[in-house]
Amino acid sequence: MSSSRQLSFEAEALVHLGALFRVALRFVGNTADADDLVQDTLFRAYQAWDQFARGTNAKAWLITILRHVFIDAYHREARRRQILSSAPPPSDDARVPFFDDLVDDQVVHAIDALPLPYREVVVLRDIEDLHYAEMATMLGVPVGTVRSRLFRARAILQEKLLDYAVSTGLIKR
Repeated sequence: MSSSRQLSFEAEALVHLGALFRVALRFVGNTADADDLVQDTLFRAYQAWDQFARGTNAKAWLITILRHVFIDAYHREARRRQILSSAPPPSDDARVPFFDDLVDDQVVHAIDALPLPYREVVVLRDIEDLHYAEMATMLGVPVGTVRSRLFRARAILQEKLLDYAVSTGLIKR
């Protein structure tokens, strides 16, 4: 029989599985690693479920955990690469149909090419529609830093995608 903790977790956390996967995919770039990242996130979230303040934003809390799991894994991998002096593994370009249906490959590749601090804010704000204050809390930076990173990320994307937007008729020169 399910415990109230498990039922609460399923009701409040698992409803955000799609959002977690989309963010994870943007962070890691392939479905297998995104699946692992989400699974690790949910494991940690369930372990810490008693620490979650009911009535607050579960999605933001979960994405914060996902980001910490990602950064921990990134640092572990960097140390491993340094020790082994091996090349990074090839990237699997598998995409989530949801995201591909909304944004075509040119835009996806431009977002994926952003440095991580910029990619994070674009994903969290423009794809997951989180508020600046939530993002600042998640990222551990002031709201002004979130705003400036987002401004810079959008400027980079605009520069990279200008010719493409003109060629597709989205904008006129």
